[in-house]
Formats: sequence, C-alpha cells, structure tokens
Amino acid sequence: MFPWALHHLPGPHQEIFRYQETVRGFVHQEIIRHKLRAPEDPKDFISCYLAQITKAMDDPVSTFNEENLLQVVIDLFLGGTDTTATTLHWALIYMVQHEAVQERVQQELDKVLDTARAVHYEDRERLPYTRAVLHEVQRLSSVVAVGAVRQCVTSTRVGGYPMPKGTIILPNLASVLYDPECWETPRQFNPGHFLDKNGNFVVNEAFLPFSAGHWVCPGDQLARMELFLMFATLLRTFWFQLPEGSLGLRLEYIFGGTLQPQPQEICAVPRLGSPITREEDLALRQQVIQRGKQGTFSLSQHLLPWVLEDQRGKAKSPQVDRGGPAGSAPPAGSAARSRMGAL
Repeated sequence: MFPWALHHLPGPHQEIFRYQETVRGFVHQEIIRHKLRAPEDPKDFISCYLAQITKAMDDPVSTFNEENLLQVVIDLFLGGTDTTATTLHWALIYMVQHEAVQERVQQELDKVLDTARAVHYEDRERLPYTRAVLHEVQRLSSVVAVGAVRQCVTSTRVGGYPMPKGTIILPNLASVLYDPECWETPRQFNPGHFLDKNGNFVVNEAFLPFSAGHWVCPGDQLARMELFLMFATLLRTFWFQLPEGSLGLRLEYIFGGTLQPQPQEICAVPRLGSPITREEDLALRQQVIQRGKQGTFSLSQHLLPWVLEDQRGKAKSPQVDRGGPAGSAPPAGSAARSRMGAL
C-alpha cells in the first residue's frame, strides 16, 4: 500500500536497494559522459535518446527526458544480463546431470571446429546437436515462466471463456514449453525435441522462451547469439562435473523475476590438448580434480582457455582437446571450481 515506506524500514530488502543504486549510478555516469562529448552523429542508444530529448524540448507532453532515459537503459542493462546468465547456469547444471549429452556436444564441437581458434555465431548451422541442446536448456529451464502483460484490444473468447475488451492477460509461457501435445517428453531433458530423424536441427513452433507477438523480447536475437557463443566456448574448453564429496545436484528452482537455480558448486576441468583416448581423458580429469582442490575462480574472469603443462613435466601450449583454442595457464593440475552464480 505504501511502497515508498520500504526505503525507510530495515531488512534484507535494503541490500536490493543498494544494488539498484549502484546500477543507477553507473548508468547515470554513462549518460553524463555522452552529454559531454562533442556533438556528432549518434552512435548508440544513449546518444540517440539524448538527441531526441533535445528535439522534443518544446513539446510539453513529450516523455523524452533524462529520468526515462535512465530507466530505459537500466531495463536494457538488466534484461540483457540476468536471463542470459541464468540460462547459462541451468545449461551447466544440465550438462553435469547428463554426461553423455555433454560428451556428445564436445565431440561435435571438436569434429566441426577442429583447430579453429574461436567459435563464431555462423558455426551454429554446422552444429545441429549443440544447437538442439541449448534450445532444450531454454525450454526445460523456462527462465521466464510468465510473459509480459497484455490487454485485450477487443472482446473475444478463449477456450470458451469470455474475454471482454480491456482484460489484463498474463501469458503462461511455461504451459507451452511443457505442453505434452507439443513435446514428446515435456518434463525430461531431451535434445531430440529439436532434431529430426536425420539429426538435423528443426524448429518447434511451441518453442517460445522469448514470448511471441508484438511483445516478443526485443533482445531475443542478441540473447541467442550470446548464449550460443558462451555455451559452445565453455563446452569446448572445459569438462563440467561435480566436485569430490558432493551430495548431488539441486534441481529445484528459486522463484523470482526469473527461475534461478540453487547455489551450488561445479568443477570446470580444463580439457587436455594432446590427442588421447577417452579412457585416458577421463583418468586425467580425475587427476586434475584430486591435485587441484585449492584452485577456485570465477568463470566470467577465466573464459580464456589455458596452456596446460604436459603430464611428463614439459611445458607446452597445445590446442584444447580435439581442436579447441589455446591461451594462458594456471599451474598444472589445478581444477577450476566455479560457484554457480559467479558467471
């Protein structure tokens, strides 16, 4: 009833307000920097919006002002990070849960990309299984379970129920993503939902993680590109598994603005660069885990692959196992352990 009062009451919500002010301060500084630049052709969203504010200065009903600019940029900033990071969290959890799927993705990446130094978005056309797995992650995790608010522009009927003009509607996206009439195994992780009998990637019209219609997520294409590049790069560079002594994955979600996974630890083990057999690869992964318990890092700060030290003690800078890129390295045998949520 009095939401403004929350700012004056103690409690855990004050931490949220502090985070909010941090983001607002960052965006405000960016707006100031843009205003101080010499006048030129607008080259980004903030510049275009500031130019529109200037044009609309004499319009008394214009909504173009700096406060609205601040809010819009914050919306874009949060919308472009929260859902993407959450989806990647779920992707890593599902890869740990389904080792055979993780291995098959890595085999496809190694075969198709070979010694290419980086993954490109155009590569997705040659990676049908990787693409199908990522789509299945988005479907099953249903990070945004409820779409944006709609309103009936005319009276109609839905499922036999009257919907008068002006009715407020909240689309339940999860009901479509889990519809047994559209998916063979709606409550199970199954990349086959997006593959035909020949293993080619196919689009299912019930796949609506970004909503649909005029209110579809405006950043869906950017999100698709980010998810593919990050997921493919991570799977190409690391093998993901639970740390020693783990009690298992916690798959229950935390309900909020997005459906977040539970905080938990996952080991990111660098994939070895020399051409070795699967049995040798698995054995060396275990050695890396056992000898590197002290190593912890944030995935967001260590996406570059590492130069690994040869098991014989001779330093080398190989390609990542079966064709991945090379980079800088920590000490040999260190295990990359990432707390979910650090992306």
